[in-house]
Amino acid sequence: MGIEKTKYFGIFELWTSKKRILLTKSLDNKTFFNENIIEGYREIDPRRSKLAAAVVKKISVIPIKENDKILYLGAGHGYTASFISDIAKKGVIYCVDFAPRVMRDLILLCEERKNMIPIMASANMPEYYKNKIEKVDVIYQDVAQKNQVDILFKNLMFLKKNGYVILCVKARSIDVIKKPRFIFNQVKEELKKRLNVIDYRELDPMERDHCLFICQNA
Repeated sequence: MGIEKTKYFGIFELWTSKKRILLTKSLDNKTFFNENIIEGYREIDPRRSKLAAAVVKKISVIPIKENDKILYLGAGHGYTASFISDIAKKGVIYCVDFAPRVMRDLILLCEERKNMIPIMASANMPEYYKNKIEKVDVIYQDVAQKNQVDILFKNLMFLKKNGYVILCVKARSIDVIKKPRFIFNQVKEELKKRLNVIDYRELDPMERDHCLFICQNA
């Protein structure tokens, strides 16, 4: 069986005798993280990307389209952001991170990917980059801090009406004592105060103590 579309825009699959491989159509046929390239498609590892882990967990929707503008909070070295760059190939991804140790890698990646823009700043302080970005269709947040929901709410000013949020929550960064599922339920109730929660999936065993939420701006 060859490479086939999934129900998620821009995400493809290939079944082998051993496993299901998730793929995106590469913008440039280059490899950045030693990932496999198969017939012009890049393999995305669910153990390295929470987005891919949510696909494995059969989340109902991944709301990223070809022309979307995306604010990525906590872009790190750019692994997942690079695959989002493949999906939103005619859009733009504003990649925010504050760690100097990863920004060098992220900047080098963004030099190769013209639809990715690096921004060195704390997602806790959106006032420092508010003049560098425009209104976005999607906020993707993967920030392992105690005030993860508060950080998201601070950045909702950038989200278009009816825009989407993809929020990765790390329970142990919020509370190391409480059970992760209890934390996830707390987060869900907090999100409901400002957003419509469409779906969520716990990501164990690929990403332990993590949950990914899909929400929409009212």
